[in-house]
Amino acid sequence: MSEFIKLVNNWSITQFMHTFGGLFEESPWVAELTWPTRPFNSFEQMMKVMTSMVMVSNEDAQLELLRKHPDLGARIHMSNHSVNEQSGAGLDHLTEAQYNELRELNQEYTSRFGFPFILAVKGHTTDSILEAIRQRNHRSPEEEFQTALQEVFKIASIRLEQWIDQMGDEQELVVRAAKKQQRTMYYGKGDIWVYRSYAKPLTGIQVIPESPFGGRSNILFGMNVKVAIQGEHLLPFFAGSNLSDFLPTEAMNQFILKHASAYTGATMEGFLAYVSERFLVTYPQITKIQMTGDQILFEDTPIQTEGGYQVSDLVFRYSQNDRATAAIEAQHVGDRVELNNHFSGIADLRLIKVEGNELADHRRATFTASSKAMNRPLALYLSVNWRYADPRDGIHDERGRYVPAEQVRDVAATVFHDSTSPSIEHLLYQIGHRLLSRFDQLCEVSFESNSRTWENIVSVIQESESSPRGAVYTEPNPSYGFQGFSMTRDDLESHPLNSKEEGA
Repeated sequence: MSEFIKLVNNWSITQFMHTFGGLFEESPWVAELTWPTRPFNSFEQMMKVMTSMVMVSNEDAQLELLRKHPDLGARIHMSNHSVNEQSGAGLDHLTEAQYNELRELNQEYTSRFGFPFILAVKGHTTDSILEAIRQRNHRSPEEEFQTALQEVFKIASIRLEQWIDQMGDEQELVVRAAKKQQRTMYYGKGDIWVYRSYAKPLTGIQVIPESPFGGRSNILFGMNVKVAIQGEHLLPFFAGSNLSDFLPTEAMNQFILKHASAYTGATMEGFLAYVSERFLVTYPQITKIQMTGDQILFEDTPIQTEGGYQVSDLVFRYSQNDRATAAIEAQHVGDRVELNNHFSGIADLRLIKVEGNELADHRRATFTASSKAMNRPLALYLSVNWRYADPRDGIHDERGRYVPAEQVRDVAATVFHDSTSPSIEHLLYQIGHRLLSRFDQLCEVSFESNSRTWENIVSVIQESESSPRGAVYTEPNPSYGFQGFSMTRDDLESHPLNSKEEGA
């Protein structure tokens, strides 16, 4: 018996279920039933016990286990295990034709058998997966039910093997000499101001009740881009011995500006992805490239016409308000370019709530001798980032699943308006919950915020018909509270809001 399995044998049921509850897709009951049968002589025996627990369970429980598995290639939220497994088989890079065929075959399979097509995809390719589902679609229900269970057992065994390998590596790190750290080595160009006139308009935006935003003309499409490149080829340049592969930063500047004319999309995320990919194709010696962008927003200007006022299609004004942000990382993986580590965001969103701020009252009542300073204006300074479950939804606006920063801003303002929460922290949770509920294409949202309550100078201004109530305030003292928070779709189920907090 290994020391490792001895350690597992001494675990509490909580630790055991936390570690092994995900071996069988969203079915921790298998680990729960297995735990009392300890001690195990080996991990192989432990897995045999787990599979036997499934086999002796009733058919309804087995069917429910099968139905927990996501469709292969589906663009939906799924467990981290499934995400990694499907990605390893290339199911996150399907062509539209492959995706459509797999979706139709999945629908045919589920309609025929009553549960999704399940396959341990390790070692499979897209073509072999398609061929497998074509063949299994013609089997009898009884035969396919048993085949699906066996695939579930294979998946669980693979997940256990991966966990053992990972833990073995971590144990080795304890006694092994420290590894040589990867060298930090990059350079780049910042403040690349890109202005494109008459870019593709942003259309096809999902309608949500919190926002009137429905698109953008992009007559002026602006952003401030920062680019950094990495690669081992840079070492001779840093060491001063060889400048043959050196790419001047001004060449980066010109490359990005020139490719702005060839970009056919409508979003900053799409442009950063496009130019990153072109950069690595053009300069194959570069290992990795990172790009960030801050949107330069131009607001409409009303002009007088014979019929009144209308929005000018020639004159715009610079916006000094919050701004959309985006970042993307691209690198060479074999003979292809892979885009990863993407996010979209909105920065420097500043909201003021004039009254009805239980948030301010709660903090005042807790930490000061007086709680009379009620309904003072509360300033909320907020930056929000979000990630897409399928990055293509954020890059290709023609898919109709792009989430614009304007709608995120409006959701935050609506929740702030409606909220009666006693804490900023819970307000952030409410905003994140609303965003993940409205946009099923998002897998994560995160926040950085700080809050300041204006200081009261004159408490009561004499009421009149023209000024029914009022007070005078000034900026608070320099100290302020701040918050950081992130949440995923799992939180929607594990920490639900009440119906009032969820909104319409």
